[in-house]
Amino acid sequence: MKTNSEKTIFEMSVPGRKGFRCAPSDVPAADLPEGLARGALPLPELSELDVVRHYTRLSRLNYSVDGGFYPLGSCTMKYNPKACEKAAAMTGLSALHPLQPIETVQGALLILHETQTILCELGGMAAGSLTPAAGAQAEFCGVKMIAAYLRDQGQTQRKVMLIPDSAHGTNPASSVMCGFACKPVKTNARGNVDLEDLARYCGDELAGIMITNPNTLGLFDENILDVTRMVHEAGGLVYGDGANMNALLGIVKPAALGIDVMHYNLHKTFSTPHGGGGPGAGAVCCVEKLADYLPGPVAAVIEEMTDEEPPVYGLVEPKKSIGMVRAFWGHFAIILRAYVYCMMVGKNGMREIGETATLNANYLMAALKDVYPLPYDRVCMHEFVLDAKWKDAPGIRAFDVAKRMMDYGLHPPTYYFPLIVHEALMIEPTETESKDVLDAFINVMRSIAEEAKTNPELLTNAPVETPFGRLDEVKAAKDLKVAV
Repeated sequence: MKTNSEKTIFEMSVPGRKGFRCAPSDVPAADLPEGLARGALPLPELSELDVVRHYTRLSRLNYSVDGGFYPLGSCTMKYNPKACEKAAAMTGLSALHPLQPIETVQGALLILHETQTILCELGGMAAGSLTPAAGAQAEFCGVKMIAAYLRDQGQTQRKVMLIPDSAHGTNPASSVMCGFACKPVKTNARGNVDLEDLARYCGDELAGIMITNPNTLGLFDENILDVTRMVHEAGGLVYGDGANMNALLGIVKPAALGIDVMHYNLHKTFSTPHGGGGPGAGAVCCVEKLADYLPGPVAAVIEEMTDEEPPVYGLVEPKKSIGMVRAFWGHFAIILRAYVYCMMVGKNGMREIGETATLNANYLMAALKDVYPLPYDRVCMHEFVLDAKWKDAPGIRAFDVAKRMMDYGLHPPTYYFPLIVHEALMIEPTETESKDVLDAFINVMRSIAEEAKTNPELLTNAPVETPFGRLDEVKAAKDLKVAV
């Protein structure tokens, strides 16, 4: 029998119960236009207290970066400063409408233009657009820009896009959607792109390569200059997946590595809210020869500043733009948070972010590699990958380790990614966590490694301390039931 707190809103409903009572209307009643009303809706009938308690209880079941350590590798789940949230809630910014006259939104356009400028400077790029709604859409835009450029160059035979086998899963999807055939490139024993394997594809059909650097093993590719040189010499272009830019801020400009076009995940690198399906923002930046192909519109100065007047900002369409990829001009509230974050940390702070994220990851890796197998034993960047596969604990998988972490009150890291490490645990501490938090995490991970060998049932039955035990995740995905 369910307790009242365990019931769904609909199960708690009692006919006639009300959350509020409206005062009698002092104006004549009017019928709704025909076809607008859908008839009686089976809405639950509840008191205000029932509703408040129900949703408060649900909120306490959620795990968040505000509530605890969230070492989700490849996703950079770092703290969102409340100053950024406060700025985004300011009425003068939150109440804007994208179709207002240009002269009434000059402040917002200034923010868009300056954010583009900051991102281009960090990447060493010539131009950028903030329109894409997410990193995956920005990838699609970047690859589509490559396709449009090659078409204009008369290089329509170039139909092969290379994807390293340590890449993000969205990379091949973006390429295929733009009409390219994807070919995988192997990773060598050092965790770099295998140059011999790459050389096989460097011919007249090569359109380019999509590369993440640092890669999803958390390693800076030692061959990156050779990779970009080989692709360029073959006539292709290089797309840089900026998902791991957190490690490079203020240290390395991707353009200097030979990247032609790249995206940033503002919800990863620039500390805007992340998760739950959105909202996101995926700025795309590029070198000069691709600037005319950016998705539009982009914020620009349309009248230069004079001694008497400030510059006038507007929205312009790049000359050969691949077009609009979403409604309006980007997720402004997310871009605004990123802008405030950039203003808060400043130029020197950007470098400190990259250095501290890398230091934290190497600190964790050094403290754990004697109890967890380390497939690529070299200095990592902002994240690293362990292999939860022990000879003296053959029945334990990465899945079990992740579930046991929940009993200790921790969110698990990414597991089973990248695919080239079979029992992967991908850990990213970010730069925002203190040494105290990292030391506590180390203690938990070392305890779990010991439990895997001395009491494996603890792991295979985990979690047992959480509100819900181990779920059948395959069935949950295939037989989705969402209750409110």
